[in-house]
Amino acid sequence: MSRRTLHAAAALLLGVLALARPLVAQSPEVPNMQPPNRTFLFFEVLEFAPAGVESPVRYDFSGWHGGDVNRVWFKADGEQGTTAEGGGEAELQLAYGRLIHPFWDAQLGVRVDAHYGEGETNTRVALAVGLQGLAPYWFELEPTLYLDQGGIVSAGLTAAYELLLTQRLVVEPRLESFASLKAVPEFGIGRGLNDVELGLRARYEFRREFAPYVGVVWARRVGGTADLAHAAGEPVRELSFVAGVRLWR
Repeated sequence: MSRRTLHAAAALLLGVLALARPLVAQSPEVPNMQPPNRTFLFFEVLEFAPAGVESPVRYDFSGWHGGDVNRVWFKADGEQGTTAEGGGEAELQLAYGRLIHPFWDAQLGVRVDAHYGEGETNTRVALAVGLQGLAPYWFELEPTLYLDQGGIVSAGLTAAYELLLTQRLVVEPRLESFASLKAVPEFGIGRGLNDVELGLRARYEFRREFAPYVGVVWARRVGGTADLAHAAGEPVRELSFVAGVRLWR
């Protein structure tokens, strides 16, 4: 990563943190009626696929600090192989979020991607603009647009829905997909729709904050991304059984 890219990323991070400050200063004579800032941490996915390629451990973490309207969001999503030759990938985000509707946050921030393995690491930085919230019928949606340091536009979508079989037993279908307007071969990304991942996880909530789960995940690379994976000797499609735990506080 070039020094210019690092400077640009640092400038964007400082801008996000500056935006996260309260928009209107309180007068000393006016009592502060706003609720205190809070911190929320959430591992939506923390799982192991013992029979998967490289037996990966996967995580999808998000959290925020702030009030009801303005928040600083931090996210981490990735996969780490547990075999001797296993590599991994990570996606880290820092964003300012503002409540624009009772069920929706608008977010602006920075994403850093890293793909590593066999002594080589590729990284890239992107501006991220997205939404996160509940659509009608209680679908959880997170659409995001990205503009990376090379001017390449891409987009990601995560969607989930909770089916309550009992007060403690919950089944959650989950969709993740990614697309790019241009190919990025060093990241195994082709032009157009890149991949689709469908998961079905069943959890038991001993407490709302602690819920072990089991599930099945089907992933399929498509188009140019599938061609790049095939050329690298990687699977184009994969079906994995997973076990994990869902945590929040």
